[in-house]
Amino acid sequence: MNKTIRHTSVFVLVLVLALLGRATWVQAYEGKALADDSKNRRKTIAQYAQPLGNIVVAGSPVTGSKKTEGGDLAYKRTYTDGELYAAVTGYSSQAYGATQLEGIYDDVLDGTDDRLKNPVDAVTRAQQKPGTVVTTIDPDVQKAAYEALGNKKGAAVAVDPATGRILAMVSTPSYDPSKIAGTTDGAAWQELMADEDKPLVNRALRQPLPPGSTFKLVVAAAALEDGLYGSVDTATESPDPYTLPNTRTVLKNENASAPCENATIRTALQYSCNNVFAKMAADLGQDKVKAMAEKFGFNDAELDVPVRAYASVYPSGMDAAQTALTGIGQFDVTATPLQMAMVSAAIANDGLLAAPHMVSEVVDSDGDALTSFDDGDTTRIVSSSTAEQLRSAMRTVVDKGTGTNAAVAGAEVGGKTGTAQHGENNSKTPYAWFTSYAKDATTGKQVAVAVMIEDSGAARSEVSGNGLAAPVAQKMMAAALK
Repeated sequence: MNKTIRHTSVFVLVLVLALLGRATWVQAYEGKALADDSKNRRKTIAQYAQPLGNIVVAGSPVTGSKKTEGGDLAYKRTYTDGELYAAVTGYSSQAYGATQLEGIYDDVLDGTDDRLKNPVDAVTRAQQKPGTVVTTIDPDVQKAAYEALGNKKGAAVAVDPATGRILAMVSTPSYDPSKIAGTTDGAAWQELMADEDKPLVNRALRQPLPPGSTFKLVVAAAALEDGLYGSVDTATESPDPYTLPNTRTVLKNENASAPCENATIRTALQYSCNNVFAKMAADLGQDKVKAMAEKFGFNDAELDVPVRAYASVYPSGMDAAQTALTGIGQFDVTATPLQMAMVSAAIANDGLLAAPHMVSEVVDSDGDALTSFDDGDTTRIVSSSTAEQLRSAMRTVVDKGTGTNAAVAGAEVGGKTGTAQHGENNSKTPYAWFTSYAKDATTGKQVAVAVMIEDSGAARSEVSGNGLAAPVAQKMMAAALK
């Protein structure tokens, strides 16, 4: 063999080895990434090649699948009471992807999760029977929240304080995920996208707004834990009217005749005295208020239930006047309904916050658990004494204060109203809030809820936590205690 042929042979051999090496790399290391790429049509075909697994509420599926007519996608997702459970399930669309539980557990629900496969299937990549997602949702509480919210723009969350189980999660206006499940639903999708009320946004988890006076519970907790005041019945040092520190701005109370001057925490919660909690926040300072807020869950950018919630925010870098305004849940304080439900849940549970979750377990087709979520994984937020005192003061709010519309016959109920201003110079319609807890001493059942009404269509003068949000909470609590 002459020299030229030898060189050519070696060069060809190198090219062959390089080709084999690249092919091996793609198949062994990049194969999964390519298979999982959202632009890979084969992934979508495999996802809808068989009926999807279900999302279950109280033992019954709220999802399903049906055979399609023609095309390469054999099945598409269907929903039972889609609008009722949309904030829980999200959607699974052949054209627009998946959200919420549908998105988080898509590989379990379509049978491609490796945990569903035996060793042989893992090698051959054979698709297995899909798994099931079992939720913690109580259908009675869910329905009560949805019906009570009605045509209002808002959200509601209910949590079992002892276990952290989310019993209800509703966002309105809602939508029917079935209408965007296929490949020919462009008109329905565009209508949802163009809707100014943003029905695809889960307001319960993913739209933090100023919480208004419901945040006063956090400030009161900070004051009691710090020792600024010995009890909820100790007189505070709270002039009325109160001028924000280093300003000429006078902070007014909603009820000008309320006994807010030097009021106790109990009285200040009962009448929702702005002067008391603004002064309290300024006296504590932003660092102490922030520390307490963060114990309750504010500023947590990784709160997964398992759907990730947007962080509720307690700000930093404020002056004394701005810190005072945070004491009434204004300035740059924001919260989700989930977050405010967590505040009431910790107070109801003797100062212990159970990690909130709305999935109890994920199982394979045989019912064997792939993932389980423990109930009652708790963290100490405030002392038992502080929690008991705050419950007592919250009961006063419902018994004879600003939250009387939340009373449930035969049950212990405590709560806090909130009316949050927003817009330039508070020009827009306020948000109405209510957060509360309820206990039935006979059955031992308990629940914590938070309701936010973003817009009810009511006149500005008619917006209040007691008038709009408390009745929704009342119906949710009554359903939970049945």
